[in-house]
Amino acid sequence: MKLDRAVDVYLRHVSIERGLSEHTIAAYRRDLTAYLGWLGERGIADSAEVVPDTVSAFIAERAGALPAPAASSLARLQSSVRGLHRFLAREGIEQGDPSARLRPPKLPRRLPKALTIEQVERLLAAPDPEDPLGIRDRALLEMLYATGARVSEIVQLDVDDVAHGDVLRVRGKGSKERIVPIGVFAREAVDAYLTRVRPDLARRGRATPRLFLGARGAAMSRQGVWLVIQNAAARAELTAHVSPHTLRHSFATHLMQGGADVRVVQELLGHASVATTQIYTHVSVDALRDVYATSHPRAQ
Repeated sequence: MKLDRAVDVYLRHVSIERGLSEHTIAAYRRDLTAYLGWLGERGIADSAEVVPDTVSAFIAERAGALPAPAASSLARLQSSVRGLHRFLAREGIEQGDPSARLRPPKLPRRLPKALTIEQVERLLAAPDPEDPLGIRDRALLEMLYATGARVSEIVQLDVDDVAHGDVLRVRGKGSKERIVPIGVFAREAVDAYLTRVRPDLARRGRATPRLFLGARGAAMSRQGVWLVIQNAAARAELTAHVSPHTLRHSFATHLMQGGADVRVVQELLGHASVATTQIYTHVSVDALRDVYATSHPRAQ
């Protein structure tokens, strides 16, 4: 099969059959466009012409590029290429998988950077309560921290998703749904936004069921959420880098420090594997070490 055609078929598969997000599919497309360009320079236009040495040479060249790519970027590139060839082999389009011997690079285990509880409280209190958009921003920030939802999940929330009292219905990766409790503070902030602000915002744009709206009445974008957080962090005079994922990390870390079971945190975060969630146990161990070092008479 012609490689450009193969890529189109594969991306349609991961979009429709696996329900991957637009952000993930766009990343796959960028990786595979680079791969096709590299193959084209070598006169390879059909997937049947790709052999294991071809794939290995492409990855080796990318790994040796200057400046050196991040390990996470190289891992994603390998995943994109392997996914394409594995799909073609599984569907019987090609007889074998030339990427089968690729092994993903070992990624460094980095602990999430979480805010302290005091920093989170300053961030949540930063929006102006007298400004309609400030009321919206407070509700948005409270929801991010109260639920640990990804920014892509927050912008996809509909009004109906918060109509279940003290729980929230979240649509995660692969269109999987999960139920997450909402704390009192987040519930009150969202109720204030729904009654005092959202009706006016909705009148400014086309009708949309999305929960969080921008100043012109359209659904908020990921970039819009990022800007809200940056503005709140500046008002709160936080020097640490703060992003939507920072609040997700803080949510999980504070739960673990409070004694939550790792399996519960896994369910709340929507992780497919508990191994992904277990990184937060290391954060809790670090906190235990700090308390021990400052509290035990013979720790020093």
